[in-house]
Amino acid sequence: MSQDAIVILREDHKEVRALFREFEKSTTTESRKGTIVSKVIELLTVHTYIENEVMYPEVRRLLPDLEDDVLESYEEHHVADVLVMELAAMKPSDERFTAKTTVLIENVRHHMDEEEDDWFPKVREGLGRTQLRELGAQLLEAKKRAPRSPAQPSALKKAVDAVVS
Repeated sequence: MSQDAIVILREDHKEVRALFREFEKSTTTESRKGTIVSKVIELLTVHTYIENEVMYPEVRRLLPDLEDDVLESYEEHHVADVLVMELAAMKPSDERFTAKTTVLIENVRHHMDEEEDDWFPKVREGLGRTQLRELGAQLLEAKKRAPRSPAQPSALKKAVDAVVS
């Protein structure tokens, strides 16, 4: 049975939250923090890509009353994209690596909480099971072509579009 879009996005959130918790453990070594942040960067790059390319445009088209929510989400993604691009160029030993990662974590947690507590229920109510499954299939397809690094052309284009538009 196919998964609906909200289930897919929640699973992504769950995976990212687990990495955040591991990063925040005081016993996590500098080397492990670097590995965790690399994985977070990959997951967030894919996740923001599929939301920006599939989920947000479709919700915006199908549920125009959620326009303000979608626009806010684009801006929250932009902030995360900037932090991710900066972190991708840093080493765990850099003075501001942990501080910058902490700011990323705080921003992304806020965004995920807002989506899960406010936005997802509105989308689920407005779209229904069939449309959410169709969106889920589109999200899974988009994941296959999504950039894995903020330096990949499609990820850079997304970041530039966010600044210019």
